[in-house]
Amino acid sequence: MREYSILTRTKETPLHGDKAATTQDFFVPDLCRVRSVFMLLITSELLVLVLAIVQASDGWIDWNYFALLSLFVQWTTLTSAALICLLRHRLARISVPRATLAIATIVMLDVLAFSLFADNVLHPQPGIIDWLAIAKKLLLALLIVLMVLRYFYLQHQWQQQREAEMQAHLAALQARIQPHFLFNSMNTIASLIATDPEQAEEAVLDLSELFRASLRTGDQLIPLAKELELCQRYLAIEALRLGPRLKLEWHIAEGLERQAIPPLTLQPLVENAVYHGIQPRPEGGTVRIEAEARGNFVYLLVQNPKPDGNGSLHNGNRMALSNIQARLQALFGDPAVLKHSHQGDVYTVTLRLPKTTQHP
Repeated sequence: MREYSILTRTKETPLHGDKAATTQDFFVPDLCRVRSVFMLLITSELLVLVLAIVQASDGWIDWNYFALLSLFVQWTTLTSAALICLLRHRLARISVPRATLAIATIVMLDVLAFSLFADNVLHPQPGIIDWLAIAKKLLLALLIVLMVLRYFYLQHQWQQQREAEMQAHLAALQARIQPHFLFNSMNTIASLIATDPEQAEEAVLDLSELFRASLRTGDQLIPLAKELELCQRYLAIEALRLGPRLKLEWHIAEGLERQAIPPLTLQPLVENAVYHGIQPRPEGGTVRIEAEARGNFVYLLVQNPKPDGNGSLHNGNRMALSNIQARLQALFGDPAVLKHSHQGDVYTVTLRLPKTTQHP
């Protein structure tokens, strides 16, 4: 079997700590993220616009009312989001009703504080506080918070159901081995039994390891080293069948052996590279496999020659890519990206994963 080497080790930062798992199960999105805060600001500004249009007695919109209310809403939204962000880990440890009550209380106190401040600025006379106006703001804020939290809760429930369905789909995908590969491997092993029994035995061991990996559906993530070893075993079997037609280039950066990757993610890409790029070509070709870290991401690349007239093969390739992309989305979300491209006679699949470590 061909060997690859990864010499150095990354720092051990477990992917699923207790705190991380708790916050991931929380129904309120992470308001520490710029995207979440931006969406809150846009939504609140649209609400202010509607209220300013309703408030206008002359013309389409009351611009003075819009400016003052917009300033008030933006400040309360930003400060409430900041407080919820700071308390997110604690809120995630309590029940949904208590978390809802706590968040509503935080927002109500925030609105009350800014209402008193705004009232003091607009009506600087001591002892004059428009409690009725403040009560209306508190009631409106409470209704909006409860509706938003209800929306977050339903979205979270839908996401959990989607992930459960994806896990079932993941198990089905991992249990699948291409029939053509199985038949070709068995024929190769049968032909080697008489001429080279030791090599036939090695091929049987490689094939059994591939089956074992495909049936191991309990692991959502494995170290990259295990996935690369699986690719090595697959390519060792194919090398027996294709001989010198199959050439390999490995470029694995140091320190990536514990990078977390879903099982059977890279191996199907390598299998597609051999089946669609090498097997149809009489002269064969080179499969190039790369792995490198850049910033907070790890990039995996699989290259192979682009065969001529590959219509049906391309459809199968596209199906494999969509299956892998669905698994990545379920496990990593948007940070994980799978792309494919053509440049001249070279077909390239690039996989981007968040830089995380996984223990063996």
